[in-house]
Amino acid sequence: MQLKERVRNILLKPKHEWEVIAGEDTTIGALYRGYIVPLAAIGPVALLIRFSLMGGGMPGGGHPQPSPLPGPGQAVLAFALNMAAVFVVALLVDVLAPIFGGRKNPVQALKVAAYASTPGWIASVFVLVPILTVLALAAGVYGLYLLYLGLPPVMGAPRERALGYTIVVVIAVVLVYIAMGLIAGMVMSPMMPSGPGH
Repeated sequence: MQLKERVRNILLKPKHEWEVIAGEDTTIGALYRGYIVPLAAIGPVALLIRFSLMGGGMPGGGHPQPSPLPGPGQAVLAFALNMAAVFVVALLVDVLAPIFGGRKNPVQALKVAAYASTPGWIASVFVLVPILTVLALAAGVYGLYLLYLGLPPVMGAPRERALGYTIVVVIAVVLVYIAMGLIAGMVMSPMMPSGPGH
């Protein structure tokens, strides 16, 4: 499926799209090449554009907190953190699957992590207009909803256990994101929004 079509479908008609995704035959490499890398690069590219156009400055004359990394370095770090985040979310989804009646499958788990991260990756373009980054919060919440919808069909977990599965994954993911945020905060000022809810 084309990238644009998949993004549109997972955002606008997720229940149906998760059923399609669950039955797709793919590989980890194909997911990274065809979906994860292009979307996870949106925020870092936006960050590079912001530094090119504004020198890292904020609209209205403000300035971000000092960072030891130049703009390109911050963009590279943001991309690396996006890659690490989707990997960790997929790992958690896979490890927790049997506890909630699902089936361990790293490819299916990566599907869940990648497609549930879509809203956050798309919303990361708002780094270009920092005043709109509040919209990234809404995107993150929608990513959690996508996670909740996707776990039963993709991981084979009973629907009645999907809420518990989602909550445990989210708690684990939040802890991971806090750790990543602390790491990123030490070296870059504009934090990149990510899901799932990457």
